Amino acid sequence: MSAFSAFKPVHLSSFFRSAIGLALLSVVISHIYAAPAGAQTDGFVTVAPHVVLLDSETGLTLFEKDARKAIAPASMTKIMTAALIFDRIRDGSINKDTMFAVSEEAWRRGGAASGSSTMFLELGSQVSVENLLRGVIIQSGNDACIVLAEGIAGSETAFADLMTQRAHELGLKSANFENATGWPHPEHEISALDLAKLAQYVITQYPEFYSLYSERSFEWNGISQANRNPLLGRFTGADGIKTGYTEVSKYGLVGSAKRGGQRIVMVVNGLETNALRTSESVRIMQAGFESFKVYDLFEQNDKVGQAPVFMGKSDNVDLIAAGNITTGFHRSLRNDMVVTISYDGPLAAPIAAGEKVGHLHVSVPGQDKQAFDLLAGQSIERKGLFGRAITSLKQKFGG
Repeated sequence: MSAFSAFKPVHLSSFFRSAIGLALLSVVISHIYAAPAGAQTDGFVTVAPHVVLLDSETGLTLFEKDARKAIAPASMTKIMTAALIFDRIRDGSINKDTMFAVSEEAWRRGGAASGSSTMFLELGSQVSVENLLRGVIIQSGNDACIVLAEGIAGSETAFADLMTQRAHELGLKSANFENATGWPHPEHEISALDLAKLAQYVITQYPEFYSLYSERSFEWNGISQANRNPLLGRFTGADGIKTGYTEVSKYGLVGSAKRGGQRIVMVVNGLETNALRTSESVRIMQAGFESFKVYDLFEQNDKVGQAPVFMGKSDNVDLIAAGNITTGFHRSLRNDMVVTISYDGPLAAPIAAGEKVGHLHVSVPGQDKQAFDLLAGQSIERKGLFGRAITSLKQKFGG
């Protein structure tokens, strides 16, 4: 037997913890709308083929468009390249002053003669890890990536295997890296959503290195190059992260900005021109702060509703939130949000306080439905033999 109750809120935030909000949980809604995952909604429209807006503090996806399909990341790959170096510095296997040699391979495939993004490293020179990181992050130097890869793993191929392994350890299952630079390869790919999660990882776990991403320029070998990030200097609060471009991937950006205590991570990819990347990145990031919102629905241990109990000394048990329940989406979709409670019920006694007994589901058009655990708010003992007999008789005779 299954019990189901739902409510469709009119107001958000503190509403959900009010007595009125709890009363509405008993109202059953006849129709619940759930749009397919990743669908474009009326709340926000962009020409970018692949987009993610992520709230960094909560990890909530505020908006996504074709964000779970593995795509060619171009130089946005270098976020993962740098992350592995940060890992090695933290575990003590190298430090910022460790020197690596510029091999002929790195100089030939990533240097000035390669025609690709380069740090302009000199063949046979010794360069510190700290300077190589600036070459990777600020100048997008392919030569710097290859030097670091060879210094850590002996070859770029072996380093790419480490990149993929580490990405999977971080839960970035779409990732497969064939090189350290983002050079086109049919099997070199990662989704926009996983790129956003990778950026969030770097921001939260390596604040001591993250400041490198906001440096506006870096000079090496007498050549100064500007940071290619179009948000820097154009969007207040922007401080990262990495651009990318190849003929296959088109123009992309993993961007991040912080305003008023909120940080948003944005990924765009597949735009046709550099100018369009600039204008659309600024517009999407602006929308992230102004048009999207994170809503706190319930706090941990808040009473969310009640469920009937079968053969219990109490007829009902409180349903409480197992943790903080939050969601985020475009402000215009607020009245389209549907919140439902589900459980297999009535719940059979005995029930232990804190036992997982149900779920709260949050559905917003254009997003995957979220599910949150609900716990029993108190212990409910089973009725004694006499009480169970009376209950059985009532059920049998319709009492």
